[in-house]
Amino acid sequence: MRSVRSKIIAAGLVLGVAGVGAWQLLPDDGNGRGAIRVGTSDVVSALDPAGAYDAGSWALFSNVYQSLLTIKSGSDTPVPDAATSCKFIGQKLTTYQCELRPDLKFPSGRAIGAEDVKYSFDRVKAINSDQGPAPLFNTLDSVKAEGRTITFNLSASDATFPFKIATGAASIVDKEKYPEKALRTENKVDGSGPYSLGEYKPGERAVLTPNATYKGQAKPAHTPVTVRYYEDSAQLDQAWEDREVEVAHREMPPTVLAALNPGLKDTRYQTSGGSETRSMVFNVRPGSPAAPLAVRQAVAAVVDRSKLATTVLSGTVTPLYSLVPAGIAAHSTPFFDTYPAPNGATAKKLLKDASITTPVALTVGLNARGTNMAEAEELKRQLESTGLFRLTLKPVDKWEDFQKGYAAGEFDAYTIGWIADFPDADNFLAPLVGADSSMNNGFADKTVDALITRTQSHSERAEAAADFRELQKVVSQQVPMLPLWQKKDYVLSRDAVTGAQYLSDGTGVWRLWELDWL
Repeated sequence: MRSVRSKIIAAGLVLGVAGVGAWQLLPDDGNGRGAIRVGTSDVVSALDPAGAYDAGSWALFSNVYQSLLTIKSGSDTPVPDAATSCKFIGQKLTTYQCELRPDLKFPSGRAIGAEDVKYSFDRVKAINSDQGPAPLFNTLDSVKAEGRTITFNLSASDATFPFKIATGAASIVDKEKYPEKALRTENKVDGSGPYSLGEYKPGERAVLTPNATYKGQAKPAHTPVTVRYYEDSAQLDQAWEDREVEVAHREMPPTVLAALNPGLKDTRYQTSGGSETRSMVFNVRPGSPAAPLAVRQAVAAVVDRSKLATTVLSGTVTPLYSLVPAGIAAHSTPFFDTYPAPNGATAKKLLKDASITTPVALTVGLNARGTNMAEAEELKRQLESTGLFRLTLKPVDKWEDFQKGYAAGEFDAYTIGWIADFPDADNFLAPLVGADSSMNNGFADKTVDALITRTQSHSERAEAAADFRELQKVVSQQVPMLPLWQKKDYVLSRDAVTGAQYLSDGTGVWRLWELDWL
């Protein structure tokens, strides 16, 4: 919410072309003030929940679809939304059961039934899109619908399952509108969330109007919202300066974020969490230059995270030494323990001992938005300065093309961000390095999978801490991914807007319904 949650992060947007007078075309809030305009740095890759596992898509899903459970602002515990109640049956954590609310409706007016819920989960697994969230349901064996009861049968104990069905992956769709084994292609949504999707232009804007028939955990939406998508962080910043938007969320330029202070006129800002992470992912398929373990370990020995943080990102990020970020229970620092400082001599020895000819040529893919290119150039400089590597950077303009590229193994390595789908260490590990991971890099390890299974068997999450620390250590030894940095979540808003402090809190839910005019 994968952001990633992670859902996977798209580090940019597409410029809206509505023009200066476009506010006149937007819905009115009933008081003549028009819709609140929200600028964002995320790309919506798909409107069909079975085909999207990225932050931009899931942000929209939070508002136009419902899941059985959701996470309230300021909490990290799933609570009922489309359900009246949910619970594990028995002590084995392999059967989970929910009761569906009786008063839910799709936009057509048709009542939502348990069969729609079952259908929604079944099609995610059946379609199994490379860009979809199926990996999140790796423990889901089958779904049964009877009356208003939905029963999930799991193939293994999974204490995190309630969190998973509180994400965009579990969005409930109308079985009469969404194909069973194919993605819906038209730009329409049939969901039961707090908002209805009106006009939608990919890469430009999404016009949202309050859904009067919504019943669930969120408070009723009162004010229309128009989400505007911008091509990059510089254009989002310009839109903010030109007052084209009243709220800005992900990603303003690092220099802008670094300069935020309480004295800025007509500018409120909130920061929360610190669980947005970024990593370099290695293609470990046979034949890839990054397949030999020594190559990945040598890269890990050379990368200078502190320099990345200061020179490229203006000190707005913190160096990260594990896939699990600081602030999440069970976080540890195994990459720092093994590679406490950049060391070319260590990298040279690793490659020599493995009889690997240098320089190692690596093609590194990246989504060409925001600071991604500057970051990749700094990584290239660091690695090539040792004489051990030769990097070819391969920027890809469109997020969807980038996703397809790394899934097809077109890069030897690629850089990508991740936002948690839910605040548990599992979500920074299982979807990234577990079996059939969303990273699509060919990595598989029985020890990793066994440890993931063990961590998911603990209903008391603190009891999984030792296994999580061991899992992070194994990842640092195998290096399928190299963590680079983590950062806080920033939301900027004008004084005339209330509720922006509840918009985003690192739980993967985008609460547009909290926004209102003062």
